[in-house]
Amino acid sequence: MAVVGIDCRFPGSPTVEDFWRLLLDGRVAAGPVPGDRWDPATLTDVKSGVDTPAAFIDDAAAFDHRFFGISPIEAAAMDPQQRLLLQAAWRACEDAGYAPRSLAGTATSVHVGIMSSEWGNIHLTDYRGMTPQRGSGNGYCMAANRISYHLDLKGPSMAVDTACSSSLVAAALAATTLRAGEANMAIVAGVNLILTPALSIFYDQAGLAAPDGRCKPFAADADGIGRGEGVGVVILRRLADAVADGQRIYAVIEGGAVGSDGRSNGLTAPNRFAQADVIRNAHERAGVDPHDVTFVEGHGTGTRLGDMIEVRALGDVHKGRTRPVLLGSVKANLGHLEGAAGIAGLIKACLSLERRTLPGTPAGAENPDLKLADNGFRLAAGTTRLPSGTVHAGVSSFGLGGTNAHLVLSSPPRTPTPAMRDEQAAVLTVTAATREALAANVAALRDALAAEVRGRVAQFAWTSTRVKTGLRHRAAVGGIGRDALVAACDTLTRTLPGDGRPAAPRVALAFTGQGSQYAGMAAPLYRHCAAFRHHLDEASAALGELPGGTLVELLLAGADLEPTGLAQPALFGVEYAMGRTLVELGVRPVALLGHSVGEFAAVCVADGITLADAARLVVARGTLMQALPGGGAMLAAAVSSAELAELVTVEPGEVLDVAAVNGPRAVTLSGTEAAVERAADAIRAAGRTATRLRVSHAFHSALMRPMLAEFTELAERVGPGSPRYPLYSTVRPGVAGSVDGAYWAEQVCGPVRFAEAAGLLAEAEPTHVVEVGPRPVLLGLLRDVLPAHTSLACSPGPTATGGELASVVAALYRDGVDLDFDHWFPPSARVRRTLPGYVFDRDTRFWFSADDGRSVAAPQRSEPAEQAAPGAGTGTPAAGITTLVLAAIAAVTGHAEAALHPHAQLDELGFDSIMAMRFVDELEPAIGPLDLEALLPNLTTVGTLIDHFERTHQIAEGASV
Repeated sequence: MAVVGIDCRFPGSPTVEDFWRLLLDGRVAAGPVPGDRWDPATLTDVKSGVDTPAAFIDDAAAFDHRFFGISPIEAAAMDPQQRLLLQAAWRACEDAGYAPRSLAGTATSVHVGIMSSEWGNIHLTDYRGMTPQRGSGNGYCMAANRISYHLDLKGPSMAVDTACSSSLVAAALAATTLRAGEANMAIVAGVNLILTPALSIFYDQAGLAAPDGRCKPFAADADGIGRGEGVGVVILRRLADAVADGQRIYAVIEGGAVGSDGRSNGLTAPNRFAQADVIRNAHERAGVDPHDVTFVEGHGTGTRLGDMIEVRALGDVHKGRTRPVLLGSVKANLGHLEGAAGIAGLIKACLSLERRTLPGTPAGAENPDLKLADNGFRLAAGTTRLPSGTVHAGVSSFGLGGTNAHLVLSSPPRTPTPAMRDEQAAVLTVTAATREALAANVAALRDALAAEVRGRVAQFAWTSTRVKTGLRHRAAVGGIGRDALVAACDTLTRTLPGDGRPAAPRVALAFTGQGSQYAGMAAPLYRHCAAFRHHLDEASAALGELPGGTLVELLLAGADLEPTGLAQPALFGVEYAMGRTLVELGVRPVALLGHSVGEFAAVCVADGITLADAARLVVARGTLMQALPGGGAMLAAAVSSAELAELVTVEPGEVLDVAAVNGPRAVTLSGTEAAVERAADAIRAAGRTATRLRVSHAFHSALMRPMLAEFTELAERVGPGSPRYPLYSTVRPGVAGSVDGAYWAEQVCGPVRFAEAAGLLAEAEPTHVVEVGPRPVLLGLLRDVLPAHTSLACSPGPTATGGELASVVAALYRDGVDLDFDHWFPPSARVRRTLPGYVFDRDTRFWFSADDGRSVAAPQRSEPAEQAAPGAGTGTPAAGITTLVLAAIAAVTGHAEAALHPHAQLDELGFDSIMAMRFVDELEPAIGPLDLEALLPNLTTVGTLIDHFERTHQIAEGASV
């Protein structure tokens, strides 16, 4: 089994990297009892154990209840161990390369090692304060079931209590579950919180407690157990599955065994021979010779008897070696984490194998009475570099009642990392449950990115698109290389949106026409963007050999693209590649609009014509037009069509046609030189602007007719096609349901009806318009025609760096378009990299009440708006149904009424079936009998619930809840 994900929160180390630094530094986390646990001064009648130091985590009361959709009332009643597990499990899934919500419905099992239920012991004996949430918020089973419920996992879900070996036994059971095919992935956890001095007193009375609260495993100064707390989670998969999916592997569990001491010289006394049997069985099942083991992460409580028996049991299996096994225990750093002790040792061993470094055990000189060398061991007193090749290790955990576990591990298989192109255009994504959390998570990802190796930036970004998705508030940035993405993150944090995910954007794609081309256009994009490069290569192959080389060769060489025979195929190829990239990513346009030759790319991207047919027509079109005699001219005039008729006359023998109507006062004329010049003089004389265009021919005019017959014959060979997305035609009025050869022939001489098409486009109500082309031309024309929308350009023109398309993609994702980023990143970038775990809000705390610190759990919040609302019977006057409903929701959930906006989802507020019944009880005194079954379909949002009651009930003036 492969360990593919890790998260932990241990004393002095709130993250995995902090834990690793603590191990390397040899720090010991023991300290005095925090003031929020118990006050030793009030227990002077207890002889000893109440003020013994231990290793505590910081701020155990903080919990991001909103993230998990848990109401304040439920969060206050929950065992805080469950809260720690929820957050650590989420981050471990991220570390394994999953967006946790993507696991919904999967056969993922949950196995939690836990031996403490002190929160329940305190609160379930407060009979007068009992609530439904206290009942469901406590109990070992819920420690695992919470994770399965919130992630919607369908595999086995269980809590394991074998005392000190609980979490390592949980890991062994998870491996068995995976091996049996009952699950495809397993979340294995261990958790422990020290909320009372009960076990401290027990250890002291049993003669097991270290006076200074420190474990000193296998050391001469070993004098007992020092307690510790924390949470650790690992993600397991079958090795073959993990390798096939390219997951990061910390270590491999080759095999393991669990057994009992049976009858020994006391229920709590260890049994050397039973321990040896478990270790021996683990090696047999793993197929690993004990003499091949490099180090053992021992149970190592630091008690004289316990250490002696453990070393002799290990010696029964390992003695006789030529090179000693290194022996250590994480308890020297963290203390004895009881139910979480095994997972802490497992995580330390996995990190050591992955990083090929074994941190030392800061316990002091080894105990000579243990005779470690005679038993084949040496105390791992200092940091040791592990040898090359496959390294094997053992992890032991022994339970107070006699349940023992041992796992045999090996270092991860070495897999080659694909070579990366430098400076790839990348998109980085982040999502969060709240706007405040979004800012914190963007900052965390930004800092991690700034420290990433440059050649791995694209892999880092790809991982973000796999892991950091699925939550309400979105952020994304695009750019080339680490520095650009870091700078974009800095800018983004200053401009984060205030609302959650908007309604699905309606995207229109506008394809630029001739005149936007320039030498070297899209060359930076080709170099830096794999997705665009792939599609431009397709287009280049379809276009074939052009004058001077292939399209790709011409663009990269910076060739002159002004000749029509090159300009039209070049524009088509570039726009096809841009548009196809967006559609393949998942953009589903509500409209496409193409200006002149841009319409070929629009129809082709919409699958209304094949790439081969479109390329053949565009090459022929450009070649035939270029072969026509020169002498034509074109003019852009700021006049309406009606004004044009009054101002311009045409002399006999001249040609002057309307080539395009781009807006209410934007017309393009095309014709013979003399006619165009005369028209320009007349328009300017009327005080209007008229600008000559740099063109080789008078396009979209009667001067194109000499090439029409040959082009029409070719176009008629192309069968009719129906675009998959609405094409707002600039040739014929309306949306083109079918495009055939006659359409393309008509387009040659006919005017471009852009203004008319744009007016119809407004009916599609696009929220975003993306101009697909080498420089923005159409966005300005559309800005005054369409209602408020977001304008995005795939390229700014000659100043393009190649990162602009990535920024467009990031903006679309940020605004709510769901994209498949695997189509953006090349295979070499689709490698999982380690990202920082989700940064949870820490502004809300739930702990013991301020009254006496023991009697009840109560929310402690730093935000005044989150204070719990009053319950039933307060007599608060209400002006109507809205006030009554909000007060009732607040009463049963604990949310402040100010937080209950109409769009708030009730399930995200933690509104469950029990609360629904209480909600009815709250309202019936004011409204009368309610039918809960009729109410259930309306339990979606706060606004929907209010609307339901406004439709079905009349509220008496002065009613209260």
